[in-house]
Amino acid sequence: MREILPVLGRWYAQGQPFGLATVVAVSRSAPRGPGAAMAVGPDDQVVGSVSGGCVEGAVLELAKEVVRTGRACLETFGYSDEDAFAVGLTCGGEITLLVRPVTAADDPAFGDAAAAVAGHRPVVVATVTEGPAPRGAALVVRPDHVAGSLGARGLDAAVTADARGELAQGVTGLRHYGPNGERREDDVAVFLQSFAPPPRMLVFGAIDFAAAVARIGAFLGYRVTVCDARSAFADPRRFPDGAEVVVDWPHRYLRGTETDGRTVLCVLTHDPKFDVPLLEVALRTPAAYIGVMGSRRTHRERMDLLRGTGLGEAELARLRSPIGLDLGARTPEEVAVSIAAEIVALRWGGTGSPLTGTAGAIHRARPGSGRPREPRAPDVRDDPEP
Repeated sequence: MREILPVLGRWYAQGQPFGLATVVAVSRSAPRGPGAAMAVGPDDQVVGSVSGGCVEGAVLELAKEVVRTGRACLETFGYSDEDAFAVGLTCGGEITLLVRPVTAADDPAFGDAAAAVAGHRPVVVATVTEGPAPRGAALVVRPDHVAGSLGARGLDAAVTADARGELAQGVTGLRHYGPNGERREDDVAVFLQSFAPPPRMLVFGAIDFAAAVARIGAFLGYRVTVCDARSAFADPRRFPDGAEVVVDWPHRYLRGTETDGRTVLCVLTHDPKFDVPLLEVALRTPAAYIGVMGSRRTHRERMDLLRGTGLGEAELARLRSPIGLDLGARTPEEVAVSIAAEIVALRWGGTGSPLTGTAGAIHRARPGSGRPREPRAPDVRDDPEP
């Protein structure tokens, strides 16, 4: 839902009611996961998606209906092949949607959630889906603030405690409680949707490839920073709106900025005097991905220099170089797609192979280790060997 919140926040601020459909449960090969959302606002304007197109027409009508009646509903869509014109998921999965009306008058907590997400502050939105508590009632939980109510003080207290625990883990899913928040009871189902601050993408080297990588990073939902020690290159006008541009030595900037297990680092400087000090710092951070541009010969020379800094083989094995997947990319935009593809594959445990040549589930659960599970194909884009 994060990607549609700017539009929802605008409707909300203007006093325009809208119907909000959120995926609260999935099974098998459902196309979108819990938390995916679609909204229908003024003049039947639609934003977002819950199934990639399979059931959006039916959801449009449901959203308009809940705005008209003021009552939330729960609807499940599954596979349908008996009637070619039936509403259902063609992929064979099943999704359950909570569709609820949102207005400033009836849901004062929604504004708190939208503002927190816009400000990159962590927040959890807890919404009743089933049970004696009012369906669609919402509670917004931040580390230091709570807004709204689920209808019972005990339920609010239990959900607040769980929401803050989920926020630390960035987890989204259903929880069950008794009517007053009793544990080990399942009368009330509550959907907890966590909005952790967006992950960071740090791009080092303000070359032409960096602008393309910054654009695709922002498209994927990263908070992008471009860093270069050369002020002539680190010009904000060369980069997309929203990207932070920093003039500093890369290793010094990285040492002083925040990284975590979701951060991705793209090192495009292609110069040992920048790369080696930077990578000595980078390989000691918890970053999920560290990709470095350069030929195979450059990479071998770089590895020798890095060993001289005291880095061990386990640390050096984290380097993804030559950077990106083997797509045959040439232009900056194509190379950016190649790098983004490698980041996505690493995040979800993909192999980078064509799906036509694979078997099993298309959509994967997030791997626990965050490390690649398959060897990377050779990158034929980089400079040829001498």
